[in-house]
Amino acid sequence: MKKYINKTLAGILGISMLFAGCTNSFEEINTNPDKPVDVPVENIFAYATYWTAFRLYDRWFAQDEPQSFCGYVSKMNYIDEAKYQYRASIRESNWEYLYGAFLNFRDVQERTEEINPNLYHATRVMEAHVIQIATDRWRDVPYTEAGKLSEGILTPKYDTQEEIYPALLTLLKDAADGFADNNSGTIGGDLLFGGDVTKWQKYCNSLRLRLAIRISEVSPALAKQTVEEVLGNPGRYPVMTSNDDNAFFWWTDENATYYEPIADQFRTRQAEYCASDVMVDYMVENADPRIGVFFDPTPLSQMPDDEDYTPDYPKYRGYTIGASSNAIVKLYSIWGYKYAQDLAGFSPFMRVAEVYFHIAEASMLGYNTGTTAEEAYNKAVRFSMEENEVSPEDIETYMADAGKFDGTIKKIWYEEYIAMFKQAMEGWSLYRRTGMPETMYIAPGRANIYSNHNVPPFRSPYPITEMNLNGANNAPYNAEIVDDFWGKQMWWDTRTGVY
Repeated sequence: MKKYINKTLAGILGISMLFAGCTNSFEEINTNPDKPVDVPVENIFAYATYWTAFRLYDRWFAQDEPQSFCGYVSKMNYIDEAKYQYRASIRESNWEYLYGAFLNFRDVQERTEEINPNLYHATRVMEAHVIQIATDRWRDVPYTEAGKLSEGILTPKYDTQEEIYPALLTLLKDAADGFADNNSGTIGGDLLFGGDVTKWQKYCNSLRLRLAIRISEVSPALAKQTVEEVLGNPGRYPVMTSNDDNAFFWWTDENATYYEPIADQFRTRQAEYCASDVMVDYMVENADPRIGVFFDPTPLSQMPDDEDYTPDYPKYRGYTIGASSNAIVKLYSIWGYKYAQDLAGFSPFMRVAEVYFHIAEASMLGYNTGTTAEEAYNKAVRFSMEENEVSPEDIETYMADAGKFDGTIKKIWYEEYIAMFKQAMEGWSLYRRTGMPETMYIAPGRANIYSNHNVPPFRSPYPITEMNLNGANNAPYNAEIVDDFWGKQMWWDTRTGVY
């Protein structure tokens, strides 16, 4: 897979270089034989997928805010974002990057609907993936009228999250049926699965489970119908069943243009991010064997004969999220090689462990899943352990002790939270929907303007350009925001007493 991705990325770069050429004859610029008139749809699809991974899974979109809002990361220096002091320029670019990816996927759809159905349906899956991130980040956003400049729509209306989720489930259902009716050939320009249509089917139907479970408290009939349709017909609607099915975008360390973005920033900012106390404390308490993969030991907690050894100091230690002051770097655990230091690492769109946690939760809700909550939970935890190369012996020890299913939905949520490490938006959404982990707290170093709130942010602020250029449509929704990050909760966030 990595070899395929490297070759495809090289192809994208080649196309980009072709577009950099020029002609000596201005009059003949539109007929230059050395310059492509149109970009192959496979290249657009590859580029849009790369762009999604590069922009929506980097430090700015993923690590600074969502991952600190849910407890995956703490900041030792440059703590501003963890204290909710956002940068206006980043707020603007995050919106633009997301909709840029969306527009590219829509462009491929327009070119392939009649001639390449599997590529067409793959872009629809990615559209659903991107818009799900958008609505989970900002709640109510432009969707049904977005990207329709050719139809004269310069200021698209906003759709509510209550409208967007059912629309995405319809989109994914149509894509799933399209794959099922035409499961042959390969998908060109595919950087996720190397053109494997069956894996796109699994990804599509797994996303259906994600969205269904997310709205299970607020739209139980639609959630139940979706889950039971998918799991009741595995031949037509297969889901991920192994770590080989994970939707991971793999990067390469052979070209600096395509370094994994979080690892790339770590090269020059090794004292900025570390583990959070929320996550490390839970993993230490439960003797979770994944901790040594997620994080590096603290420099001051190695061996007793070390010069700077501190007695009784924890081997792994996380820092306060959104602290009032910078940390003493050597006291805290940084993210491990696999997750933050490998330039040829991965950006996780979705993983099989998540799928089986959703199945376990659906079973707890009484849906007909064809399995029990305990069976699905056990598979999910094992998938996460195996993904992180935990030894079989350590897996069995954990499953017999701290990882043993106790029959509660909280146990499912806690293990899901751990297993989805690095999936920024999914970890944040899980926290907002369930209140897990229960030890999560609001940033103690937050500004006085946010002193009247008792939990981390509900959402991200809208960009100023959207308020200025699409103000009439944006205004009613912007008015529902309180102190930039709070106000109206996500549709699926049914927590009470939070503000």
